[in-house]
Amino acid sequence: MTDSTTPRVGWIGTGRMGAAMAARLADAGVDVTAWNRTIAKAEPLKEHGASVAESLGALRDRDVVFTMVSTASVLEKVLLGDDGLLTGDELPGVVIDSSTVSVESSAEVRRACEERGVAYLAAPVSGNPKVARAGALSLVVSGHRETYDQVAHLLEPLGKSVTYVGEGEAARLVKIAHNLMLGVVTQTLAEITVLAEKGGVQRHAFLGFLNDSVMGSAFTRYKSPAFVHLDYTPTFTPILLRKDFDLGLTAARALDVPMPVTALTAQLIQASVGAGRADEDFAVLLDLQAAASGLDLEPEDVAVDDGLGQRS
Repeated sequence: MTDSTTPRVGWIGTGRMGAAMAARLADAGVDVTAWNRTIAKAEPLKEHGASVAESLGALRDRDVVFTMVSTASVLEKVLLGDDGLLTGDELPGVVIDSSTVSVESSAEVRRACEERGVAYLAAPVSGNPKVARAGALSLVVSGHRETYDQVAHLLEPLGKSVTYVGEGEAARLVKIAHNLMLGVVTQTLAEITVLAEKGGVQRHAFLGFLNDSVMGSAFTRYKSPAFVHLDYTPTFTPILLRKDFDLGLTAARALDVPMPVTALTAQLIQASVGAGRADEDFAVLLDLQAAASGLDLEPEDVAVDDGLGQRS
């Protein structure tokens, strides 16, 4: 970096999550230039004071470049493909990847970065775009401690917590484990919500009780509006969750860890994809559970606190 206190930041990937995170950085006064394959998706960041690049090459002079893309193949393409970020003579100092990819894919990217003299951090996040906009993401980071200390001040505006977990790809395993719990908890929440409603309890009343009990959590609270209103506007789709379960079960086999509950949940997530619900939010697990229970759900017109300072 030319100046550790005022780094120039590039951002690759301005989908729902990437745009929300890049906006947080720009709003914090960081010099951000963003690129996205579809340039129009990056344009709204100008309202936050960011610049928009027309090519990946325009980000090579940045001190730090964040990447937030959908798959490992896209990550490799934007970094190492034709006219990729790391294919020019000038290179950024640090690449920070916040995508959810496998340990193996991340290790390959790390090797490619280090061969070119570029430091690399894995920094996946917990949360969805709504959570990102509220500044409530949780980040987990791995890589060389010296690199982490150098850029920690750039990670802090992105969420409520940043946890360094060690060298190499440790953060990838943490994030995959996190997303396995995300799916298992959502399936369990769907099951008990359907049980209560079929027994005559309104969903909003049951979820209100649960959220205020010892079993409630930030996640059950901010998922409650989707369950109450049957609003499946996507924040995270069954397709993406299925990918994470595939990664998690592969890691479990490699480490000889039995995960029977996770394996069963993977089949239920697959059922949501097979039912044609792949492009909706993964909260559609509630619909599938209701259908399997002979229950017809109707939206409830009740204001629900999502725990993020909003009522819907």
